[in-house]
Amino acid sequence: MHYAAWDATFAERGLTCPMEFLIRHNGKPTDRIVALYNAEFSQALDIKKFTEDKEHRTYLLLDQAQPIEPVAALARRYHGHLPMAVVSGSNRANVERALRAAGLWALFPVVLTADDGLPPKPAPDLFLEAARRIQVEPRDCQVFEDADAGLEAARCAGMLATDVRFIVGEPAL
Repeated sequence: MHYAAWDATFAERGLTCPMEFLIRHNGKPTDRIVALYNAEFSQALDIKKFTEDKEHRTYLLLDQAQPIEPVAALARRYHGHLPMAVVSGSNRANVERALRAAGLWALFPVVLTADDGLPPKPAPDLFLEAARRIQVEPRDCQVFEDADAGLEAARCAGMLATDVRFIVGEPAL
């Protein structure tokens, strides 16, 4: 859904964006990705306007969100038995909508997003704050991630990280 929103937002401006670029920057906030796009492809997109447009498109699609079922099954199984959190590079509205659509919102007492004012992934700050809030030492945390920046952030936080892209058949690039 995020990739469809990216494609539509670029297309509206008569532009395209290589999927490899988006995959490489997956997990980073939209405004940061747009700034990186501008730099890498010598563009001058209005970062604020593009970000608003892309996030609006994403939001409209998120009611169709489906979980990565093996990860969701773990979350359902361990809900109430192990402390769990969600850490996302997306904004709070999008994360909440996707979790609700996937039937997972109630499983996570802690949800941290790009709106929480902490440095974005690959910085470890969001993961460290999640560990603090669920009262678990970082070394005892298991992270399930779908982006290189998130995997790096989890490792920098001293957490065990699992790349879920292999679970869904999308090899890491």
